[in-house]
Amino acid sequence: MQRGNDDEVWRSIVENYGERPQLDDAPTPVEPVEPDPEPYAAYVDDPDPVPEPEDGFVPPPPPPLPRPTRDRMIAWIGVFGSPAILLLCLLLGVSLPGIVSYLLVSGFVGGFVYLVWRMPREPRDPSDDGARV
Repeated sequence: MQRGNDDEVWRSIVENYGERPQLDDAPTPVEPVEPDPEPYAAYVDDPDPVPEPEDGFVPPPPPPLPRPTRDRMIAWIGVFGSPAILLLCLLLGVSLPGIVSYLLVSGFVGGFVYLVWRMPREPRDPSDDGARV
């Protein structure tokens, strides 16, 4: 390799790179700006009150949350309750009988399969964004 030649090429590139800016000999002094001792004093003394609505509109109460059917509630309990019980027993060091562990695992799998089986088969309308008026 030609190390010496590469160094000369780089040195010539750096020396001939563009025009060099002309710098003043002495920088101009900058006057210091005094900070405001209380920058938020104007906001503390007289806060701007929130304006009251002029028409006095009060929205109606929201409708109650929908209640799932009994079969779906049991499936959801199986999907979330079974792993929660198994995890709690594992963390507390409680040993479950084999049949109870089997029932909890089958409750999870059965609930999941039931919820997937009950999902709607037809696709949603692509122009429906879910908004209701």
